[in-house]
Amino acid sequence: MVTGAAGFIGRHLVEHLGNRGQTVIGVDLRPQPAGAAGRHVVADLRTTDIRPLLDGVSSVVHLAALPGVRPSWDRFDDYVESNVIVTRRLLEAGAQTGLRRLVIASSSSVYGNQPDGAMNEDQPPAPISPYAVTKLAAEHLALAYAARPASVLTSVALRFFTVYGPRQRPDMLISRIISAVRDGREIRVFGDGSQRRDFVFVKDAVRAVAAAVDAPGPSRVCNVGTGEQISVTGIIDLISELMGRPANVRVEPHRAGDVVSTRADVTRTAEALGFRASVSLREGLRAHIDAVRSESMPVGA
Repeated sequence: MVTGAAGFIGRHLVEHLGNRGQTVIGVDLRPQPAGAAGRHVVADLRTTDIRPLLDGVSSVVHLAALPGVRPSWDRFDDYVESNVIVTRRLLEAGAQTGLRRLVIASSSSVYGNQPDGAMNEDQPPAPISPYAVTKLAAEHLALAYAARPASVLTSVALRFFTVYGPRQRPDMLISRIISAVRDGREIRVFGDGSQRRDFVFVKDAVRAVAAAVDAPGPSRVCNVGTGEQISVTGIIDLISELMGRPANVRVEPHRAGDVVSTRADVTRTAEALGFRASVSLREGLRAHIDAVRSESMPVGA
């Protein structure tokens, strides 16, 4: 079962698992996206009885969550309900139905601002936003339920770094840059553009999820990134180059809760899950650019 199946990563994951011949049940607040295959259940995990959804289910990938750093400052109760309480409800239902594997989507934001160097899973988390606090709490819940006496559950928390690619929300960084360059609009950059991010292509991200579903072994936390990073200014310049159009940047104040630099240490993920990202940044950006361009074309063009 995949929660958040109609979302950015969820849609790609349902396709990927279906192509592997696996039976997938998608659950989301939103209807099944056009063209998507498999069973889809429209349900609000905050209120619905989750136990019937888990009938015959051996593994759950829990992607459903309320995203975004900036809004979490003003809507903390909503973030706690969607990201923490829903996770606990899912875990309780799983405990009652014999769920054996949970893969939960976490975030690199739980690291906060770490010293220079790659972020590894043994570093103490230091979240600097309410959003990151809720993601870390959900991680801890998943691991705690797996550690209960007589539990049959193993939990894998995947700390996604900056995932990009086709179908990304239009308000996310890469989509915003591509659309602005395409349309000749200003690109709003929060801070001076020197912030550095580890960008991982969505098809690599879903391969990591599938590997976490399949991998034997105990509960664990694993990073999902490339181990490389580029500045915001650098990514704007690269997109401008690939699109053959200039970028017009407007600098705005740094936003509270935004970390300065992220880069994944991918050693544990490679060893425990057998996964390494394989799509280069240029290759992934070309696919993302092509998708945004095709979405903007009129029907029949």
